[in-house]
Amino acid sequence: MRSRGYQLIVHVGLLSGWYSDYVLDLFSSPKRRMETDVMKLLMSDYEVTLVNGSMQEFYVRFKGPDETPFQSGIWKVRVELPDQYPYKSPSIGFMNRIFHPNIDELSGSVCLDVINQTWSPMFADMINIFEVFLPQLLRYPNPTDPLNGEAAALLMREPKAYENRVKDYVNKYASADAMEEDKDESSDDEEMSSVGSAAYDSDEELAGAMEV
Repeated sequence: MRSRGYQLIVHVGLLSGWYSDYVLDLFSSPKRRMETDVMKLLMSDYEVTLVNGSMQEFYVRFKGPDETPFQSGIWKVRVELPDQYPYKSPSIGFMNRIFHPNIDELSGSVCLDVINQTWSPMFADMINIFEVFLPQLLRYPNPTDPLNGEAAALLMREPKAYENRVKDYVNKYASADAMEEDKDESSDDEEMSSVGSAAYDSDEELAGAMEV
């Protein structure tokens, strides 16, 4: 009869072997890791739009966390994955405006230092960004490392005024109505671009016919 110690060694050995295989698989192919993480996000409940069918650039519809001044907001978040992903953290930017110390108001870019402080190639993935990282960023802003100095100063001096400003931005730029207006404007721009392209092609055909 084999002892419990022997059984424990066998189980630990099997577990160690599985873990080693997992780690090797995780880091052997960055491209495969990228595709796996993006596919998980696409199959989740989030609304995801790939840019030109690329898995390295896409938009995600993100809702503000509950019990915060951001809770009724909806943002279109742009994600760009570097070639070195997952060793290098993704670039994240808010397309519609948001008032937050660690997010640039005009460009919408999120402070890279804040991302890199929590980024881990081993445990982080795309879903974690939207379920953990961004909600925590909005819940617990860091005014000592700001991209928006006005928001940082207001948060430290007058927290209530900061909260009211956040809600004002949500109503103006991140409400459901604002998102629908933005979607309509984007559709109009695409239609105008298509019309312009068709007109250009027609002009080229006419010019070619006249030359003949």
